[in-house]
Amino acid sequence: MGTGGAPFSGGILSSEEGKTTWPIRLDNNENAYGPSQKTMAAMKESLPLANRYPGAACQELAESIANLHKTNVENVILGCGSSEILRMVAAASLGPRKKLVVASPTFDLIAEEAKRLNAEVISVPLTKVYTHNLNAMLAKIDGQTGLVYICNPNNPTGGLTPRRELENFLHSLPPKIPVVIDEAYYDYVVEAVSEPSFLDRPLADDRLIVIRTFSAMHGLAGLRVGYAIAGVQMARKLAAIRLAYGVNIVAAKAAVAALQDSEYVRACRQRNADDHQEFLNVANARMLRVLESHTNFVMLKAERHWQEVVEHFGKNNILLGPLVPSMYGYVRISLGTPDEMKEFWRVWDLMPFRPHKMEM
Repeated sequence: MGTGGAPFSGGILSSEEGKTTWPIRLDNNENAYGPSQKTMAAMKESLPLANRYPGAACQELAESIANLHKTNVENVILGCGSSEILRMVAAASLGPRKKLVVASPTFDLIAEEAKRLNAEVISVPLTKVYTHNLNAMLAKIDGQTGLVYICNPNNPTGGLTPRRELENFLHSLPPKIPVVIDEAYYDYVVEAVSEPSFLDRPLADDRLIVIRTFSAMHGLAGLRVGYAIAGVQMARKLAAIRLAYGVNIVAAKAAVAALQDSEYVRACRQRNADDHQEFLNVANARMLRVLESHTNFVMLKAERHWQEVVEHFGKNNILLGPLVPSMYGYVRISLGTPDEMKEFWRVWDLMPFRPHKMEM
């Protein structure tokens, strides 16, 4: 869900012009094309309501989500981004003498929350094709396991664990262990028919907590709004520790409009597929390896340390994704607009060619 990278506090100062120049942001997995026109119109229309608390708007959003996923509004949990929902799930399920089982690498916010709660984090390496090693995860689960977290597609690698494998994993899991399926980037999955999400084709399993966000495909990362679908008992448990009025009225109104604009989602999915293919074409022409990704970001094997690459691009006004400690030779790149990606490759070609072997 996750979903972002290192925080950024301002523009880059240009010594030639003596003024601030905003960088090209390829670091946080955002939708480079922004929200739809219908969503922006909803934001503008809601601005005069800024003097009102968002209760009614949030109710409308929860009902829209329930209708979309053919569930009851009692199963919907809203949050200030999916980050807040992950915090709530951790608080409801973990603590001292409890364990969180996660993949490595993956989106690490929930692991950070687990550590803050003095829970033990059990990290299981991904498979050789960078999907979840579910058998290895299952072997780590015991009586102290309080929560299992699965980010699918995975951040930062972009790999998609097959639905059939996930179902087998859930069937083999001991009862009463909550499982988070973080589908922050599922809107980008082209194979959604053959690999349906747990919202499009739900399981009758009260252990499941399926999370979505408006930060990626819908282009609303700055408004901070996400949601989860869970069993009624878990939903009530999470609602009890939810931040009051955590979703503001502009975000709620924008999210309702975004859900209704299914044509924009389809168009963005296709545009992302085209942008991804173009990235692969250019990378292949340079004989560079790119991990298979089902998202709006890619992991590029740079054949050099992450810091060297990121510093080079930073000097050229381009921000790249954060370090993945177990993958020093890779760089995560959020796909930008065609013009932004042309600039990316221009700057890439400015790097000195210094091939050397690295331990990955």
